[in-house]
Amino acid sequence: MRIDAHQHFWCYTAAEYGWIDDSMAAIRRDFLPAGARREMDSAGIDACIAVQARQTLEETRWLLELAEKNSFIAGVVGWIDLQADDVAEQLQQFAGHPKLVGVRHIVQSEPDDRFLLRPAFCRGMSVLGDVDLAYDILIYPKHLHVATELVSRFPRQRFVLDHLAKPDIRRGEIQTWEKEIGELSRFENVFCKVSGLVTEADWNRWTPEQIRPYLDVAFDCFGAHRLLAGSDWPVCTVAADYGSTMAIIDQYLIGRPAAERDAVMGGNAARFWRLPAGEPV
Repeated sequence: MRIDAHQHFWCYTAAEYGWIDDSMAAIRRDFLPAGARREMDSAGIDACIAVQARQTLEETRWLLELAEKNSFIAGVVGWIDLQADDVAEQLQQFAGHPKLVGVRHIVQSEPDDRFLLRPAFCRGMSVLGDVDLAYDILIYPKHLHVATELVSRFPRQRFVLDHLAKPDIRRGEIQTWEKEIGELSRFENVFCKVSGLVTEADWNRWTPEQIRPYLDVAFDCFGAHRLLAGSDWPVCTVAADYGSTMAIIDQYLIGRPAAERDAVMGGNAARFWRLPAGEPV
C-alpha cells in the first residue's frame, strides 16, 4: 500500500490561516478530502496521514471526523496542548480513537528556539507514551540540536521529523544541516518524512537535481527503513502539483531494491504509525 505520510485539510479563513501570506494566495481556499483523493488516485497513492494545521482541540476533532467519513485517511496527527496542566485529560478525549496516530506542535513558529526543552512541554511529552501516540517534530535547521536533546531524553517515544527539518534548498545550504541531521538520526526512535521539499527550493525554478543532494543525506542518515514519503499537499502546490511532488521521490528510488521502494512509499508509514493491515477503499 502506497501512503502519503503528510497531507493537510482546511476550510480557509484568513483569521485561522494567517500564515498563508500573499505569496501563497493560490492556497487561500478550501482543501478537503475529495480533492485530495482525486490527486492521489492520479498518482497511484492509496492512503494518507492527515496532519494538523491549527493548534486547537477542535482541529483534532474535525480531522478525526474527516477520517471517519473517508477511509483513505488512514491516520490523523492532531494537536493537544502538551504544556497544559490537564494534558492527560485532553489526551483522553481522543486517545481511544483508532485513527489518532500522533500529535504535533508548530514549533517552527515559536519565538523560543529551545521550546522543545521547556519543562512543561517535556512533562506533556512524557504523557504521550502512556497512550502510545507518536510525535511529529516540525522545526527549522536551527532547532535540530534542540530536537536531538529532546529525543535523547525520551528513548521510548516514537518521533518523526517533518520535511527533513526544512533545509535551505533555495540557497543550496547543506553542510551544517547535514551534520546536525546526522546527529539526530543516530537515535533509532526517530523516523523522517521526505516531504515538503519543493517549497524549500525556489518555487519557480526548482529541479529534481537540486533536491537530490538532500535526499542523498536523508538516505545516508536514516536509511530506507526510517524514511516516509509525503506530499505536504496542498502547501506543495505553490511550487508543484501533487503528481510532480510525489514523482520526485518515486524517481529517486528508481534502481533501489523493491523492498526499499515499498518501505519508503508506504511500508514504513504503516509500521511507524502501526496502521491496520489492508488497503483503505
